[in-house]
Amino acid sequence: MKLSDIADNAGSRKKRMRVGRGIGSGKGKTAGRGGKGQTARSGVRIKGFEGGQMPLHRRLPKRGFNNIFRLDYAEINLDRLQDAIDAKTIDIKAVINAESLVKAGVLRRSKAGVRVLGRGEIKAKINIEVHGATKTAIEAIEKAGGSVKIIAPKKADGEAA
Repeated sequence: MKLSDIADNAGSRKKRMRVGRGIGSGKGKTAGRGGKGQTARSGVRIKGFEGGQMPLHRRLPKRGFNNIFRLDYAEINLDRLQDAIDAKTIDIKAVINAESLVKAGVLRRSKAGVRVLGRGEIKAKINIEVHGATKTAIEAIEKAGGSVKIIAPKKADGEAA
């Protein structure tokens, strides 16, 4: 076998269709684009236009509402807190807050504040300052001998001080 004998498999490469090259080619005159007007041009085409019929996106009802004042909290469960305490990334003698959780690498960012959720169990006695906590999380922390202080959430960008 020589290098000059190597060839592609039959049918693996397809020739480009040359459009607009006479009526005998089958792709002459309009070159497969139909009639005249907007749809025959490149780039421009009405998206969602249904020939004058009310388009689907306008027939369907509008739903929902986006609250611009909604605060997005970084959530942490008790089992994640306990894992961080076991790994000694969090100092339980100091007050645990959003900054200390981010610094320890437990949270990536604190967002509008930190909210503690009640999944898992906590054995360590901790003093924690967060922007929110569920009833079960507060009960579990206090049962372990710790305390939870709920602090006011950060002001949103559009909110007046």
